[in-house]
Amino acid sequence: MNGVARQVIDGRTALDRAGVAAHTGAAYSTVIHWRSHRARFGFPEGFAHDGREWFWLDDIEVFHAAHLRAKRAELTRVDRRGDPEDLLGSGAAAKVLGYGSYRNLPDTLLHHPDRVETLPDGRVRRLWFRRTVWAVADARTGRQSTGRPLGATGARQPHPYADDPRLKAAVTLLSEADAAGQDRRGLGVILAQQLGITPRTAQRLLAAAADAAGAAPE
Repeated sequence: MNGVARQVIDGRTALDRAGVAAHTGAAYSTVIHWRSHRARFGFPEGFAHDGREWFWLDDIEVFHAAHLRAKRAELTRVDRRGDPEDLLGSGAAAKVLGYGSYRNLPDTLLHHPDRVETLPDGRVRRLWFRRTVWAVADARTGRQSTGRPLGATGARQPHPYADDPRLKAAVTLLSEADAAGQDRRGLGVILAQQLGITPRTAQRLLAAAADAAGAAPE
């Protein structure tokens, strides 16, 4: 994954595998998976140049747009009814997301409950505000939302990067990764490369983007 990830060849922009990962926000391993199962995913054919495999940028963009559309079409329908300030257990949160079992809850929720209660038998019960569950659902589809339905009142606390123009890139990267079912680990490196910033700043932007959506990054 070292070296130039993007190059103009015969007047057209091409990406190598690392370039495809950086451009789409996918993990490098995901790009390898797409390529290995090209017929299943419709991943474009590559070509050899200077001892490396390349892919035309416009082909990758067409593929990725279609891939995201297909992923979003598979998403469950979200129940938007109820008070955004209601606290929900795992079973209720699963129903809001349209899942048949709490076992289907995404790690974004499971790893970051709004509250934790210790039951008399010592077990731990995780709870989330309904608005948090909505926000996680919105992040799957790339919607920019506070997680509150129309008509809800009350302002959320602004985060340190609220007015930073780079935040949009972080939000887009998180949304696309979640929509594609990708692991968020490694997104900081990708964002840093895209924006030409330090990995630490990229991680802070990703944290702010996730906080704005009502969930912290993994």
